[in-house]
Amino acid sequence: MKSEFSRVITLLRKEKNISQKQAAAELGISQALLSHYENGIRECGLGFLVKCADFYGVSCDYLLGRSADRDGTTLSVDEIPEPDMGGKENVMGSAGILPVLNKKLIANSLNILFDQMARTGNRRLITAVSEFLMLSVYRMFRLVYSANPKNPAAMFSVEEFLFLPSLLGESGKATARIGRLTQGFTVGGEPGVAADKLPAILPDDISAQYPLFASSLFNLLRNAETRLKAE
Repeated sequence: MKSEFSRVITLLRKEKNISQKQAAAELGISQALLSHYENGIRECGLGFLVKCADFYGVSCDYLLGRSADRDGTTLSVDEIPEPDMGGKENVMGSAGILPVLNKKLIANSLNILFDQMARTGNRRLITAVSEFLMLSVYRMFRLVYSANPKNPAAMFSVEEFLFLPSLLGESGKATARIGRLTQGFTVGGEPGVAADKLPAILPDDISAQYPLFASSLFNLLRNAETRLKAE
């Protein structure tokens, strides 16, 4: 199996749109040796690691898979940007306003969901729901990304043939954990949600507590049930 380093240097080379021969020449090694590195047949030394980092403009930590950010930073909660801070998220393309509308419905509804989970005080529940949501986003992004054969498959470390079966299995496990935790059962040695901590809110309460987000949640629920009822 390829190492994280092998996957990342392959991805970076393909992003740069250069051949192995060109990259090898720039890095001062033979094409055969670079091929061995990219395929995980051989491990490189520290000198080559640093040379790769300089050549591709990334950190050594990123090359080794120790950081998801190319500059090697690890984000704290305060450093993670709000969804619209970049200014590009609400640009309407040929699809019109629909992407912006749906993104806002989902993001605003998640604000309510996470606030309600925070009130339960159950960290395991928050983790399980977060895992399920992250897996869902991962699945959709990977399907859209992989639809274009020009996009390098090395973007992902999980092999294509394992991707969907593994994801469906993990999503199912997360759903089961959420169900058990909300019923008060212990999961992984951690207690479920106490009965007196379960959210008890009426639709009017939602509108009162979340005046900015309630309409988004109600519309999301209606849209979802319309799809579920569709023949």
